Amino acid sequence: MEDLALDTLDERNEDIYLEVPIGTIAKDAETGEVLFEINADGETAILAKGGRGGLGNVHFKSPTMQTPRFAQPGEDFEEGWKILELKILADVGLVGFPNAGKSTLLSKVSAAKPEIAAYQFTTFVPNLGIVSYRDNQSFIMADIPGIIEGAHEGKGLGLRFLRHIERNSILLFLIPADSKDHYNEYQILLNELKQFNPDLLDKQRLVAISKSDLLDEDLMKEITKEMKEIPHFFFSSITERGITELKDLIWKSLTI
Repeated sequence: MEDLALDTLDERNEDIYLEVPIGTIAKDAETGEVLFEINADGETAILAKGGRGGLGNVHFKSPTMQTPRFAQPGEDFEEGWKILELKILADVGLVGFPNAGKSTLLSKVSAAKPEIAAYQFTTFVPNLGIVSYRDNQSFIMADIPGIIEGAHEGKGLGLRFLRHIERNSILLFLIPADSKDHYNEYQILLNELKQFNPDLLDKQRLVAISKSDLLDEDLMKEITKEMKEIPHFFFSSITERGITELKDLIWKSLTI
């Protein structure tokens, strides 16, 4: 998120255009009011109006008034601080704690190459990948930086990235197989989304247990019992077990 001071007039009185990505929202920095949203290529909106020039006394000269002693003053231009905020557009948003396997999954199913490492907050910016599907079809997947408990209050990367989830059609929750409490981790993620924006819970949700190469059949059964009837899917990005089936499930959800 960047703060910009924008003066709409230069010495030539020309309009100043700022090119922004689709999905950009403009807000008033003082009030937080949303001014407009750019949703299509080529769409334009006025961020701040320029002032109108005045008219000098010569403008009012006429045959009956050769030396007018009055003029029309100009109008001030609009000046202030604006916030330009980008919310990523994607079909599928990956939601999970740091190290849940989001970046690894994205790198496996698309050409995206996010940074991957065994520590929290490897991902500092959202990454987008185009996932190829059957019959030359595709969908866009977004790797949202990891959420932690208290993210809606700004903890961790907090509010910096929660907003990107608002523009995803489907939310794919990743719970790692080595989690200490799979059900509780899912509930924490749901609560963070609810606290940030309750409308997020109205989106389609899929739940997947990542890193399932760490599990045998007995452990899978234990996790299924622990999840308390919440539908979920097991997969492994390392062995690619379940990847095709996961893509099928996502596609089916997108086309409902």
